[in-house]
Amino acid sequence: MEQKARKKFNVIDIIAVILILAVLALVGYKLLNRDTGTSTADTIHVTYTVKAEGVDAALYENCQKHLPSPLMASGELVGGQIESVREEPYYVLDANGDWVKDPNHVTLYFTASIDVPDEAVQTTKVGDQEVRIGKTDYILKSEYIEFKDVVITDVQWGK
Repeated sequence: MEQKARKKFNVIDIIAVILILAVLALVGYKLLNRDTGTSTADTIHVTYTVKAEGVDAALYENCQKHLPSPLMASGELVGGQIESVREEPYYVLDANGDWVKDPNHVTLYFTASIDVPDEAVQTTKVGDQEVRIGKTDYILKSEYIEFKDVVITDVQWGK
């Protein structure tokens, strides 16, 4: 008489089934709990001043026409804005060694603001650039305005 071959589950089969179920459960958990991109972390409002020295005098009026202007970094809007600009004279040395006002150039002071994550160690970033007092290679950029190698002269953190 022929015996029917019966399949039995051995220990290895049981372990394989448990591993497959565990992997499926992990994948399901990761898919259901994906970050939606919105953060519930607290933010802090940062206002900073940027100085652009020796720029063409006509740029002051052109900049005023486009303010406020959304801040950009790496070709994307970053959530802050350039709020205002003020003009001050730009001085140069004349042939006699005296400081005289340059009629063709001015110094511009821009005020910008952005909300950044409030962390234990405050590292304020606009895009990939850090915002720190004295930073001399900052690029102030918006949809309509861009100044390279300007100096950050003031940073105020406040809630």
